[in-house]
Parts: sequence; C-alpha cells; structure tokens
Amino acid sequence: MEFYRQNRKRAEVPIVPMIDILFILLVFFIVSTTFKKPREILRIELPTVREIPSETITEARSTIAVDALGNITLDGLAVPEGLLKPYLSAYQKQNPGRKLELEADRKLPLERLLEVWDGLTEAGIEIKDVPARIKVKAGGDAE
Repeated sequence: MEFYRQNRKRAEVPIVPMIDILFILLVFFIVSTTFKKPREILRIELPTVREIPSETITEARSTIAVDALGNITLDGLAVPEGLLKPYLSAYQKQNPGRKLELEADRKLPLERLLEVWDGLTEAGIEIKDVPARIKVKAGGDAE
C-alpha cells in the first residue's frame, strides 16, 4: 500500500540577485572611498634647562631632596618619616626668608611627592615658591 506523499518544494535562496546587490555595493564603496594620506610625524623636542655658568648668584636656596625610596633630606640633614612639618617650621625660624627648592628622584612615586608638598603646605610654605628639579644621570640622560 502506498501512502500519498505531498511533494515538498525545496527552499531556494535566490543567489543571482544577491550577487547583483553585492556587486553594486562593492562598486559603491570603491567609488566613495577616500584614501587617507599618511601623516608626517612631527618631531617635538621638549625644552630642557641647562646650567649656565654665571658670575653672580641670584639667590641662595635650601634643598629638600627626596630619593627614589622616599627618604627626605633638608640641606643634607635626614628628616625622619612623618616629621617634615616640624623640621620645616624649625628651619624657617632659624633661617627666615631663605627660599627652598625641591630635588626629587625620577623614580620617586607620585604619592610620596604629594606627601612632601602637603608637608610644605602645612608648614605655611607656598608650593608655587618652591621650584622642583628631577635628578638625572651625570651625562644628562634621564635615569
């Protein structure tokens, strides 16, 4: 006994119209594309300060030096951890009107530098009046 089977139509995907559309899109993108010219690299040299020999000293400054480990010295005198404000206050009383400069190691963490600036502010010293220098190798190259 034969059962009636319904003829199924296979689903067809019209490939030719898709190829036509793809071709049109390809032509459109090729025609409308603008090619970028390679940019020239602009070489920028940042200004550096060099020591210039001079006969006159403009003003004597005391140095607050901070090494890579965060150890602080004030004119060669080691400052214990957490005692920067009292040391600066005492130093100002002994040397009124003497200006300071900050000499920091290149590898010093930013947090430690901010602690030094906080100590200066707490001691009543304006940070804008304290110039900062970064220690570099003797040859002039950064460490």
